[in-house]
Amino acid sequence: MQSGRAGIRYESGQRGAIIMERHAMAMKIKEGQMEKYRRTLGKLWPELTAFLDRNGIRNFSIWNAENLIFLYYECREGMETFLSEAEKEEKERFVSEMCDILTWISTPGKEMRLMYHNFGIIRECKELIRHRVFITKLKDGCEEEYKARHDRLIEQREEAADPGPDSNFSIWSAGGYIFGYDEIDITMEQEETPESRRQTIAWETRQLEIMD
Repeated sequence: MQSGRAGIRYESGQRGAIIMERHAMAMKIKEGQMEKYRRTLGKLWPELTAFLDRNGIRNFSIWNAENLIFLYYECREGMETFLSEAEKEEKERFVSEMCDILTWISTPGKEMRLMYHNFGIIRECKELIRHRVFITKLKDGCEEEYKARHDRLIEQREEAADPGPDSNFSIWSAGGYIFGYDEIDITMEQEETPESRRQTIAWETRQLEIMD
């Protein structure tokens, strides 16, 4: 199973700078297969989580909106190239169990397009994290504008790590869809000021115009 990938160096407490890869995949549940998808995933879950633990894969999550599936996880740089043959076979078995239930939105073997990233300080205490995931579809011909708008945000930040409350924020694109993943430190959230609210409204107004 291949996926989109993004790598970033960041500081993580006393452990120093490390390289993490973010991976994302997007699929669609075939018509009438939702219950089979849930049953199959439930059956595989103990073996799947054991596989993740053995190979140091963290923050693994699967989200769905109607029949769309967005899968996200993190691992150390180059982890997938070091899998043993037995582990590769195990991974392929998981895929084969789902092949008659799901169709790909992202392309197997090809990275999803990373539209935006804001990889801040890693939050070890996940109990203090609120997750935000969104899935939408862009209007035809609007993908480059969407990318350019978010590139400007990165330029304004000058690639500096965001201290929060958002961290580990990434937006991916495949098949005309947009998939976003964000972790928000609930201890750092604050009410919007009137000025920030005006900026948010201006930003979202145009976003809604280019989204379907």
